[in-house]
Amino acid sequence: MKIPVRNTTNWHVDSHSPDREQLKPAAERLKSGGTVAFPTETVYGLGADARRTEAVERIFEAKGRPSDNPLIVHIADRAQLAELTEPLATEAAAQLAGRLMDRFWPGPLTFVLPVKPGAVSPRVTAGLDTVAVRMPAHPVALALIAASGCPLAAPSANRSGRPSPTLASHVRDDLDGRIDGIVDGGAAGVGLESTVVEIVDGGTVRMLRPGGVTAEALREAGAEVVYDAVAAPESSSNAADAQAPRSPGMKYAHYAPQGLMQLVKGDAEAVSAWIGAQVREARKNGERTGVLAFAEHAARYDADCVLVVGSLARLDSVAHGLYASLREFDAQGIQRIWAETCPEQGIGHALMNRLAKAAGHAVIEV
Repeated sequence: MKIPVRNTTNWHVDSHSPDREQLKPAAERLKSGGTVAFPTETVYGLGADARRTEAVERIFEAKGRPSDNPLIVHIADRAQLAELTEPLATEAAAQLAGRLMDRFWPGPLTFVLPVKPGAVSPRVTAGLDTVAVRMPAHPVALALIAASGCPLAAPSANRSGRPSPTLASHVRDDLDGRIDGIVDGGAAGVGLESTVVEIVDGGTVRMLRPGGVTAEALREAGAEVVYDAVAAPESSSNAADAQAPRSPGMKYAHYAPQGLMQLVKGDAEAVSAWIGAQVREARKNGERTGVLAFAEHAARYDADCVLVVGSLARLDSVAHGLYASLREFDAQGIQRIWAETCPEQGIGHALMNRLAKAAGHAVIEV
């Protein structure tokens, strides 16, 4: 579908102490039904007033996003929850949600909660009776939401299926001319999207999407964690494909570079030997090759583009650079990509979830 060409305005703000006057034009654009990208502590989001269907539809148009993929609503104050959601079924469940919000908000934890009828556009919920809500931990995001006076529906600010943006330049690459504006507040923080959970009962949460808040952190906060099939560690499941997803990140392929990508699991020596043979074979066919490697192993590879995504000893650093690395393969015209894997503990769970989706669940065990 061809969408109207828009004059995309860029606003530069201090990421630590954003000036409300600097944000005022972007806030006014949101109030009037426009679409504005802004930084969060996870990735850049593409915001619009969650209450206005015509505004939310502009998000779907700009991204080319499937219509049955729900959106996360971003708020700046917990008092806004009462405007958007109904009470949970039991007092024990409400107390658990409250404890987790006390611990992780503002921050990269999204709750799927019963939606108050008419509170948001049905395009936000994809027709479900729930709405996903979070409070971002980024000064620019919080200031912009507050200045706009709107709860902001805000998926990642990229074309659907592409690697998520962690810099304003990534947003411009994908959406320039398709959205109204970009608030440039520097690099995003965590580098991976938020964890999405729903409250099962007074002691248990179901993880629908792994992200910046780990299962270990949720357990330390007193919650038992169970997994949706698509979010479970070691899962390569596409089980959600036949049904409407209950949260973003459950159904469709995401985060994919333009080249064909495979994940390679196994002993480090065997992995590097197998990838080396694949690189040589691809070069015989005239293909440009790339390897996404950890710092501990990168010197073993001789591809056209070897990107060090971080250290196995510091998987949080890998999260910061993952999406930028996938975009760099595109910039260098890489046609075949092989990626090393990491243990699925802590933030490694979310990293492997994103890598599996980027590779279309193409995982080779050697």
